[in-house]
Amino acid sequence: MSYIAKPKVSHPSLPRNKLGLTARDYEGAVSTLCAGCGHDSVTAAVIQAVFELNIEPHKLAKMSGIGCSSKTPAYFVNQAHGFNSVHGRMPSVTTGAYVANRELTYIGVSGDGDSLSIGVGQFVHAIRRNLNMCYIIENNGVYGLTKGQFSASADIGSKPKKGLPNQQEPIDPVSTAISLGATYVARSFSGDKQQLVPLIKGALRHDGFALVDVISPCVTFNDHEGSTKSYAHTRQFYHHVVDVDYIPPAEEIRADYEEGEAVPVDLYDGSVIMLRKVNEYYDPTSRAAAFKYLREHFNAGEITTGLLYIDEARGEMHDLMGNVDTPLAELPLDSLKPPSGELKRILKRYQ
Repeated sequence: MSYIAKPKVSHPSLPRNKLGLTARDYEGAVSTLCAGCGHDSVTAAVIQAVFELNIEPHKLAKMSGIGCSSKTPAYFVNQAHGFNSVHGRMPSVTTGAYVANRELTYIGVSGDGDSLSIGVGQFVHAIRRNLNMCYIIENNGVYGLTKGQFSASADIGSKPKKGLPNQQEPIDPVSTAISLGATYVARSFSGDKQQLVPLIKGALRHDGFALVDVISPCVTFNDHEGSTKSYAHTRQFYHHVVDVDYIPPAEEIRADYEEGEAVPVDLYDGSVIMLRKVNEYYDPTSRAAAFKYLREHFNAGEITTGLLYIDEARGEMHDLMGNVDTPLAELPLDSLKPPSGELKRILKRYQ
């Protein structure tokens, strides 16, 4: 995987935060994702959020697994710490890093395949531990890097590029997270930066596990079999020379709507999703009310967005474990080694 460095040139009048940095200082490499991919909009929202929160780049840790979504950390805050783990294992790697150094701000970027299929067990236990991190799922319902197979979040009736429509029930990450006790749960749409940036900022400042599920359409794999504009159709009915794929640039899908409103959003393949933004009267502190609201609007064919649930009373992982405030990575060896008398007392229990 190759990354193209961005030029350092920036306009002298760009706004600066309290650290004296511009938003350009929080950028990374040039994206290699498909033109029009919603994931790049999520990157832009993350850059804006960390810029506005005045987070020092070297105090940020970017974690990811495998997939189109997991390439995203390369595209923001190139001076931050980072770790690209194996498929589905980002939460456990983040857990280890956070145990060692609690002074960093942890942001994990994952996908619906990375989190809800091979990594679902890791996802569950990160929530159970109330791991202090911002966990972003870039949710497009397909495995983009392996050519568009269904992921566990694909809706019933979704059409693949090849094969039959999906008939299996989807896993809803926000309902799952609420049921498992996540202490900050939100959902947004990649094309709604006005809503997404504040939700990411809230997740980064939340003391505990914070999930932001982002509906992020795939520009490439709505090119399903049966479409008259698919590459397969073109090769079948036009003069065949050589098998070369070209992904045409597409306009980013955006949505601008008020609190309490529902709005249809046209996707690249002609299908439509219905987004509903919670209103000012919605109570995100009631788990039962959140479940009821999500189920009612799911049954109505709507995808609810906004801050869906928050619990600020439960302690995060270090508090639950009773750890000291000093990062474990900075503790001297002598303080980590139990005295000989204490070690004998512990061993005696097993004799």
